[in-house]
Amino acid sequence: MKTLFAVALLVLSGVSAAYAQETATIVSNSKENAAPDFTATSAAKVTLFDPLTAADSFAPLPVNPSSAPEPAALATASAVPIDSADPAVPAAKPKFLYGGRDDYRWQLGLGISWIRFRSSIFNASAVGTNTSVAYFLNDWFAVEGTVSTGFAPQIFNKEHVKLVFYGGGAKIAWRQRRWEPWLHGIVGGMHEQPQTVGASRNAFGIQVGGGADYRVNPRFSGRLEADYVRSQFFSQSQNNFQLAASVVVHF
Repeated sequence: MKTLFAVALLVLSGVSAAYAQETATIVSNSKENAAPDFTATSAAKVTLFDPLTAADSFAPLPVNPSSAPEPAALATASAVPIDSADPAVPAAKPKFLYGGRDDYRWQLGLGISWIRFRSSIFNASAVGTNTSVAYFLNDWFAVEGTVSTGFAPQIFNKEHVKLVFYGGGAKIAWRQRRWEPWLHGIVGGMHEQPQTVGASRNAFGIQVGGGADYRVNPRFSGRLEADYVRSQFFSQSQNNFQLAASVVVHF
């Protein structure tokens, strides 16, 4: 009996000692924990990657309503096909091109002339006017009309010599940037005064010659000209010579 009582007392003592040791260990561990609180560390301040937030960061930026195109304009622009768009306006076609510059078809020459008239009845050196009009059909060929006058000093019987040449023909020009050499042939008539006995004051006339124009600017040129003039007065042929200087207007 004593023996059984001794064994029960020994077991109870062992259990009490084990319980006391476990409680002391728990209290010691709670007091000696060196790890700081998680909320007080820098790890708690780190921002973790959030997939939803990252998706929103790649969304398009908002558009200013004042700078956005109108819906009607977008619809109109998308509705017009590229092929049906208005083509670019072509450049104005030049009249014709020579020497690197556009030029005009019409030429009007106004100047003075000197003609030496020689015949079996009388001779005269007459000074007058020279007028010509030319229209170019292309860059080198033109049709031309001309009128020249001459007035000479007094001759026999207090008469003054007066000469007029008029006609039309062809003109060929080499149209360069500054210089324009040319040749022409004119067929027409002549009129002279004074009246001579038994002879007409009108006759057939031919003018053949050439000259050169110097372009001052696109509208004006200076011209020098020399011509052979043949006439048929007094039932004879006269070989005459003419010089002229003119200002040419281009239009």
